[in-house]
Amino acid sequence: MSDATLTVRTGQERETAFARRPVLVIAALAGAVLLATSGRYAHGFDELYFLMAGRDHLAWGYFDQPPLIPALAGAMDSLFPGSLVALRLPMALAAAGGVLVTALIARELGGGRGAQVLAAGFYATSGVIIVSHWIGTYVLDPFLWTVIVWLVVRWVRTRRDGLLLWAGVVTAISLQTKFLIPAFWVLALLGALVFGPRDLVRRPKLWLGAGIAVAATVPTLLWQAANGWPYLKMNDVVAAEFPGTWVFLRDGFLMAGVGAGVLAFVYGLVRLLSARGLRGYRFLGVAIAALIVAFLLLHGRSYYLMSVFALPFAAAATGFTRHVPRWRWVAWPVLALSAVVTVAGLPIYPANMTRTSFGPIALGSSFAGGELPQQELVKVIGETYAALPPEKKARTAVYAEIYPFAAATEFYGRRYGIEHVYSGHRGYWYFDRPPETADSVLFAGFDPELLKPYFAEVTPVVEGLLWRYDGRRGSWDEIWPHLERH
Repeated sequence: MSDATLTVRTGQERETAFARRPVLVIAALAGAVLLATSGRYAHGFDELYFLMAGRDHLAWGYFDQPPLIPALAGAMDSLFPGSLVALRLPMALAAAGGVLVTALIARELGGGRGAQVLAAGFYATSGVIIVSHWIGTYVLDPFLWTVIVWLVVRWVRTRRDGLLLWAGVVTAISLQTKFLIPAFWVLALLGALVFGPRDLVRRPKLWLGAGIAVAATVPTLLWQAANGWPYLKMNDVVAAEFPGTWVFLRDGFLMAGVGAGVLAFVYGLVRLLSARGLRGYRFLGVAIAALIVAFLLLHGRSYYLMSVFALPFAAAATGFTRHVPRWRWVAWPVLALSAVVTVAGLPIYPANMTRTSFGPIALGSSFAGGELPQQELVKVIGETYAALPPEKKARTAVYAEIYPFAAATEFYGRRYGIEHVYSGHRGYWYFDRPPETADSVLFAGFDPELLKPYFAEVTPVVEGLLWRYDGRRGSWDEIWPHLERH
């Protein structure tokens, strides 16, 4: 089939009605359960890093990310100081929005009311909902990718070039969140050249949208250039944490949803690659498959796959409702079970609950283990700092070995009089260095040898956790370049 024939066919297809009420109900339920559990238990360590970066160290870029999430976290905390519900509200809205847009993608693929509701249900019971408990780059970006895919899928059907311009605008926002979206566009456009529609790459508004995305990214690119392109070092960090091929694939696919989701993701991807009725969208299926391979080969993180769930979910829903007799008898019980698993993965439990899994199902009580201990850590650091004599305190800097310790101490430490926390780890190295007046350091971490070469005396305060360094050797300008760690 030629591109011209494909254009006429897709452009004249009748638009199916949108199942507005049931889809909005599912999206609202997903948002409501996130909102209801968002006040538990405390800030996550990545959340505190984003928050402190945006509130106290706002910049056009960071070692490990573009500026949007830190700026958003800082803004929400400034408007609603200390509120977990307010801080996490944008992520709950993004998750609910992803449910809605996934249904719209199913509609573009010709899915009727049942397919749209089913697609929405797949997204609403996926791992995207569980991680949306926190504010993070890995939460907002899947929603943005889902919107971009919907705009491209709609363009394939309607050939309304304004959709490509809007796709460029959303791409610009995605580039302020993570730097992964160019990989999607490169693979999608290559897929279009091979499988069609080839005229996609000739659309002026596509390239106008690309220009908007590039222009919007210039400030953060300038920051990266001025600081020696630190984000490139982040690739090595991610690769060093790669768990192995099997674990990557297992975790990535299971994030589609234990139960219905993982089956829908696989079935939907197969349909995108092989179904004749979806031939016009095959280039996107190829792009998604290629992205999975690329993430695997480049030792990426398994949660990157969350950004490509929506289109396979939509393709699975349309295929299932068309080709499986009495599909409701199969789909709704499985989806209901998946919903129970999803809710079980959210923090609905008492904070003191110790069980964190039930067989292969992770329980939301695990959130407490990553959030509550930070306050106990800072209590030890803060009480030690507060007990210092005033003249000693004025000459002592608080230093954390790793960025989670630094962010937690900077956030909770003000109640103990700690105004600034320093660290050479990841983004914190770029924030600031201690003042020259600080000739002593209160060090929180695991490796007392880290600062030992730069001080005359090292005194354990809390064995294995806290040390005091005195008698600084050399200026901080001389010491600081040696403390950068990734």
